[in-house]
Amino acid sequence: MKLLVINGPNLNMVGKREPALYGNKDYNALKKYIKREAAAAGVKVKIYQSNHEGDIVTVIQRARGRYDGIVINAGALTHTSLAVLDALKAAEVPAAEVHLTDIAEREDFRKFSYVSLYAEALFKGMGFEGYKRAIEHFAAKGI
Repeated sequence: MKLLVINGPNLNMVGKREPALYGNKDYNALKKYIKREAAAAGVKVKIYQSNHEGDIVTVIQRARGRYDGIVINAGALTHTSLAVLDALKAAEVPAAEVHLTDIAEREDFRKFSYVSLYAEALFKGMGFEGYKRAIEHFAAKGI
């Protein structure tokens, strides 16, 4: 099984940006965590991060036929991007949505997720563990 993990805008600033919300572990620690958990689940994983919506759309489109699932934390694009939603629909690759914080408990504008209109699972408010749960979600399906 091959999964694509996509991290959107500002995820590269984890550990520096609002540590009271997102924690003190940096983006390199997140990547190591994802790789370790994927290996433990017997899953191959590619990790991608971009601060640019169009780049994320292109990566999602290219996932079609190449990956068994997408784990996506679209960052702020979660709440604003029809383009990301349309790319997920067009790629036809199952997706699991992850958020380090609980977006339902945040500002009103963060409560709606375009990604959720496509994703088959949502893991929010668990910090790094949300990625582990998303990986396990796909591993359990045995795609």
